[in-house]
Amino acid sequence: LAVPASHPLLNACEAEFCRRAWDMGLEQLLLVADCWRCLDRSVPSYLGILFSYANLHWQDLTLPQFVQLLYIIGEGRRSPADLAQKVESTILKHLDAFTLEELGTVCLGLFKSLSGISDHVMRRIADRVALEMEDMSTYALVNVLKMLRYTRMDHPPLMRELGKVIPARIPATNIQGIMHIALTYSSLHFFDEDVLAAVATSLPSKVSYCRSKDAAKFLWSFGCLDYEPPNQEEFYSSLIKQLHAKLHEFSKFPEHLLTALLGLAFVKRFPEELIDFALREEFVRKTRGSKYELNKDLFTLGRSVEIECPTYRGSRLPPQLCQEFTEMVLSFAEQEIYVRPEIVEATSLLESVLGGPEYVKNHMILPHTRSSDLEVRLATDGRPIPFNFKDPVAARKLKGVGVSLTDDLMSQLIQGRAHNQSPREVGSEARIQGDTAGTPCLDGAFPAGAKSQTEPKPGLWHPREVRLALQVSNRNHFCYSSKRLLGLHCLKRRQLRLLGYVVVEIPFWEWFPLLKRTRSEKLSYLHYKVFCPALLTRA
Repeated sequence: LAVPASHPLLNACEAEFCRRAWDMGLEQLLLVADCWRCLDRSVPSYLGILFSYANLHWQDLTLPQFVQLLYIIGEGRRSPADLAQKVESTILKHLDAFTLEELGTVCLGLFKSLSGISDHVMRRIADRVALEMEDMSTYALVNVLKMLRYTRMDHPPLMRELGKVIPARIPATNIQGIMHIALTYSSLHFFDEDVLAAVATSLPSKVSYCRSKDAAKFLWSFGCLDYEPPNQEEFYSSLIKQLHAKLHEFSKFPEHLLTALLGLAFVKRFPEELIDFALREEFVRKTRGSKYELNKDLFTLGRSVEIECPTYRGSRLPPQLCQEFTEMVLSFAEQEIYVRPEIVEATSLLESVLGGPEYVKNHMILPHTRSSDLEVRLATDGRPIPFNFKDPVAARKLKGVGVSLTDDLMSQLIQGRAHNQSPREVGSEARIQGDTAGTPCLDGAFPAGAKSQTEPKPGLWHPREVRLALQVSNRNHFCYSSKRLLGLHCLKRRQLRLLGYVVVEIPFWEWFPLLKRTRSEKLSYLHYKVFCPALLTRA
């Protein structure tokens, strides 16, 4: 119809339908709601009446009417709280009666309305889809994937079947559908090279159909999974070109540009013109006014450019903003990261291995990467060098942060030092060296125009000194059920090496089982990690 959605005639029609709604049947109410959708007119009052009517007559709903109702709920972008339990019960009751296309529509309605759904219901849906995926249209399947992503549901059988079915369908799938497929894999941290390679092969010929959001999500997905496809140059150049073409959209959607640039940074790509645009004062101001929390992303991008792009001459984040972001990240870390039991115990045991708290520091060497490091310094003869003459962060923050500490963990925290050399026996020369050799500061403050002390250059410390950055990782740092690091954590390790650190892995698949073993076994493991002879050859 050639009638604008705001036409006065439609105002009158909406008011009249609201007045007559309680005299209409459910079939008519659903039809009228669908007509409003076709007219692209928002009618929250009418939908409120429809949902109330459906709630009162729920037992009269036929299965097709239920599917149509969920579709309308999705198009209205609102989820009636009083229907949530009835919706779940109906899905479970009729799960085997839905056609596969109806199941896709149900998931689309739930996703668009941001309806919460229990893990049990989502898993039941995924169970059925995994068994019948080949008979499902790509459109319906993508709608199920949207809801799987929204609920953060790990369902290996579905993902494995998807890896068999979807690559051959990707060339015939529209760009938004392909984006949602790629985003599902990255959001669930599920790496499947065949799927990602198929996405990368199909994308360059379709890239002109990408919205700014689509281009950003593709770059994020591949960067998050740290995957560079066989056609990587064509893939990345086509998407970067599309970002330039959509530059005007980023003033309205600043989050998309930051998403794209972070995805590129994860795989060591830094398009300087786009970075200059993103770090300009006016764009930074737009990110600060966004409904999304973009400070951490802005901080990660800005700091990464400083470390990895020495020839970059474009815009940079102002020092006072970096200080604000640093303090924000460190405040969170002191409450949530430094005090994690696996990190606290590793810190305590390292103090025993090395000779005291002066020899190890639990902190963030690179606050913009949002995970902790256990820093240790060794002389070329393997002797630990003291440098941390403040109370360890973990010890200061253990009380009152809601961490569950077992008797075993507490006993290990308070046991004596095993090393036969006390910190005070090392002498004043080593103490001065530890204080002045480029120790990263925690508060992130630095004078205007100066380099951040949080990220020291390798030349700032003693040339015959090895600095170790021990990484106590957890499952969230890796792709699902694998030992493949995610993009952010690859970026962190790369940047630590650029700054002269030797990265030492304490991976969760080794450390977490050891937490249940004897103290001597844990000490032996950490001793091997720190005093591995190969580390000293890097001095």
